[in-house]
Amino acid sequence: MAERLQKLLSRLGIASRRQAETLIEAGRVTVNGRPAQLGDTAAEGDEILLDGNPLPTAPPKRYLMLHKPRGYVTTLSDEKGRKNVSDLVAGCGDRVYPVGRLDLDSEGLLLLTNDGALAEKLMHPRGGVVKRYRVLVTGFQPGMEAELAAPIEIDGRLTRPAQVRVLQTRDQGTELEFCLRDGRNRQIRRLCQRSGLQVRRLRRVQEGPLKLGTLPPGRWRDLTREELRALERELGWNFLQDT
Repeated sequence: MAERLQKLLSRLGIASRRQAETLIEAGRVTVNGRPAQLGDTAAEGDEILLDGNPLPTAPPKRYLMLHKPRGYVTTLSDEKGRKNVSDLVAGCGDRVYPVGRLDLDSEGLLLLTNDGALAEKLMHPRGGVVKRYRVLVTGFQPGMEAELAAPIEIDGRLTRPAQVRVLQTRDQGTELEFCLRDGRNRQIRRLCQRSGLQVRRLRRVQEGPLKLGTLPPGRWRDLTREELRALERELGWNFLQDT
C-alpha cells in the first residue's frame, strides 16, 4: 500500500516527519530513479534511495517511557546547544523520537518511539488521550478551579476544557492536578498565567493508561507488553498486530 514518502521515512526510523520533509526538499531522496517531491507516495517494491543508497530495513518497533528532567529540550538536537532528551535515551540501541513535547522547565512522563504511525495517532488533536499533570503554583485562591479549567485560545483555536482539582496546600504553594485531552503548546502555563498564578513545578505523571510511577528523573524503560495492550485499548487500534 502506498504512503506518503515522509511518513515512510519516519516509520523506518530514518528521520522524523519534519526532518524527512527537509531531506526530500533538498533533493536527497529518489523514488524509482526520479527525484522525490513533497507529497509523493511510495509503496513496497519501489526503489527508494537516500543520497544514492537504499534505505535500511525497518528496525524493530521500540516504545520507551522517559522521566524527562527539567533543563532538557524535547528534541533530538538543538541549535542552541542545550541538553536534549536524545542524550538520555542514547543507550537504548535504536533511533527513537519523542511523542509530543514537554518544555524546558517541565518534567515527567515522555514517550519515545520509532513507530511513526503510533506517534501520529497519539499527537493528533482528535486523539483525545487524557494527560495528567501535577502542578505546584503560588497565588491560588479557593474557587479558581473553574477559571483555570476554561478553554483558552492558542494559535487561533480554543482548547478543550481542562479538568482541575486541588490536591494539597503546603508551605511552597498549592499542588493542582490538571487533566488535558489536547495538551497544546504551554497550555497549562498559559492557563495559570491568565489566572495570575506562578508555576513553580510542572510534572506530567500519566498519559492514557501509562503512569510514570517511581521511574527516577533522567531514566527510561521499555513499555511492558501489558502497557502496550492497554494503550491499544485506549486508542481502539491494534498497532502491535501481534508481530
